[in-house]
Parts: sequence; C-alpha cells; structure tokens
Amino acid sequence: MNHFSKQDTKSLLQKYKTQPIKRFGQNFLIDKSAINKIIEVAEISPNDIVLEIGPGTGALTQELAKRAKKVIAVEKDIKMIEILEETLKDFNNIEIIQGDALKMADSQVISPYKVVGNLPFYLTAPIIRQFLETENPPKEMTLIVQKEVGQRICAKPPRMSILAVSVQIYAEPKIISYISKKSFWPSPKVDSAIIKILKINSNQEIDRDLFFKIVKAGFSQPRKQLINNLSKGMGMEKEKTEKWILKNKIEPSQRAETLSIDDWLKLLRDFLKN
Repeated sequence: MNHFSKQDTKSLLQKYKTQPIKRFGQNFLIDKSAINKIIEVAEISPNDIVLEIGPGTGALTQELAKRAKKVIAVEKDIKMIEILEETLKDFNNIEIIQGDALKMADSQVISPYKVVGNLPFYLTAPIIRQFLETENPPKEMTLIVQKEVGQRICAKPPRMSILAVSVQIYAEPKIISYISKKSFWPSPKVDSAIIKILKINSNQEIDRDLFFKIVKAGFSQPRKQLINNLSKGMGMEKEKTEKWILKNKIEPSQRAETLSIDDWLKLLRDFLKN
C-alpha cells in the first residue's frame, strides 16, 4: 500500500486492535495530494537525513524514504510502531524509534538534518522551540500545524505574540499552503497549514533567559502599554523604563504586539549595556 485512504487507515488500525488516540492528537493524513504537497515543500534530496515526527501509519514516511538518504521516524504510540513495522518493511533506509519527539531535539541526530512532521496541537509550540533552541538544530523544518497556530507563528507587527517572537528570534517561518480538515481522519475541527521554517540558528548567541524575560514582561497584559508592562515585569521605575524604551526609538505607549524582533533585540542589548 502506498497511500492510505480513510478505509485503508481504518482497516490497518482495526487489524492491530487500536484506534486514534485523542490525547496524542492523532489525525492521520489520508489525502494523496496533501502528502505530495508536503513532499514538494520539504525539498528532500538524496543526501538528506530526515527526522519525521509522528509518522502515524507511515503514508508520508514512505514518500520521504523514496527521496532521502535516511528517515528517522519518531512515534510515541506503541501500537503505531507495530503498524509502521508492517507498512515500512520494504524500506531499508528507515529507522523507527518509539519515543517522545521532544526528547529527540537534544539527541545526536547526525547533522545536517531536516525535520518533517504532522504535529498535534498541544505539541506544536514546545516541539518547534525545542528544536530551534537545541545545540544541534535542523537545517529546516516542514510542519503541518493548525491553521490558526501557523498564522500566529508567522505573524508580523502589529499582530505579534510570544509564540511568533519565540520562533522568529531563531528562524524565518512561512506559511506555504493550507490543508483542508477533510484531508485527515478522524477529521479535526479546523483546517491545517503547511509551514516551513528556514534560516534556523540566527540568534543562538543571545542571552536567552533575559530576552524572554523582557518579552514576557512586555506581553504580560497585552492590552496595556509597553511602559506599564515593562516597568512592572522588570521591576523598574517608570521614568527609567521610559528612557530605556525611547532610547531604542520605540514609543512607551505602544503595545507589545506592535514590536518587531529587532525592537526586542535592541531592548535586550541596551538593557545588558546598562
């Protein structure tokens, strides 16, 4: 079997006496054109090592393996491992790992590598940050995420959020296209987006803890002005906070969502100087 229709997927799961697990956010890709689109976006070449997160029944894994040097498929659900061992048995360049993808970020996956994955909602932000912040980040990431989450990750001022800042400080995310919820079984409540994260590793050298302390303070009450949030969150007098903000050509009355990554970096560097 090459591609898994809804019926194929159901039959496979029945055969192994299992069903989609809600808490793992399991929604299996059953649309051939969506799989082809992801493959096209991921631009896999014969020298690539691909880490696939959440391979499910292996529909996408097969297509990755046809193009890559090696695919490391990381699946948490033990029942899915049994299914993958059947559906991927004809490939000798796939390594199936039963485990938590969050722990894979710090493992010694051979560099350079690419990440491809159909991410459950609850894991999207932690997975992306974990891989962007590791000492061995991937070359790029091609991910299926919920449409709205994809839009938040790729937002620009004046629609920034902590999520957007925490991805864009390290990389350049782009929405490539959207996938209908009908392309999955069971069908999720919302459509999905294919996002590609490129130019990874841009700001590995910054004081990460302090950077996020400033950003979190800025966003602490999104409807409030920057001066109030930063003054309270950083434990600084208003006057001093105002000087710090103005010095970096930002208006104290602005809201955090209107600041660019460069604005946050300027605030960080200036804070470290003084």
